Amino acid sequence: QVQLVESGGGLVHTGGSLRLSCAASGRTFSTYVKSWFRQPPGKEREFVATISSGGAVTSYAESVKGRFTISRDNAKNMLYLQMNSLKPEDTAVYYCTTKGGLISIRAGDYTYWGQGTQVTVST
Repeated sequence: QVQLVESGGGLVHTGGSLRLSCAASGRTFSTYVKSWFRQPPGKEREFVATISSGGAVTSYAESVKGRFTISRDNAKNMLYLQMNSLKPEDTAVYYCTTKGGLISIRAGDYTYWGQGTQVTVST
């Protein structure tokens, strides 16, 4: 069993920055893919960013490319999402998730999810 706990969300003005963290505990594996998804108000959960087990491969949604950076620290069982140049459309609940195997941008492929952290970007 894997437990994931996100933190770092909050209220920020347009153009601001936030850094989300995700702490993993329990049966965690450095070989697992880790990703961030988000769910805007009234919308489906959507892919944000993913990182391979060793951290060498990353992939981002087009809407966040160049503004967000995903990283991980396997020694600490931590996952991060640095979010810069935030926009009102980035407002959502952000979730970290993990799975074994290959990278995927489909939420249905992921096994373990955190409870989410709210990010609100005001105009």
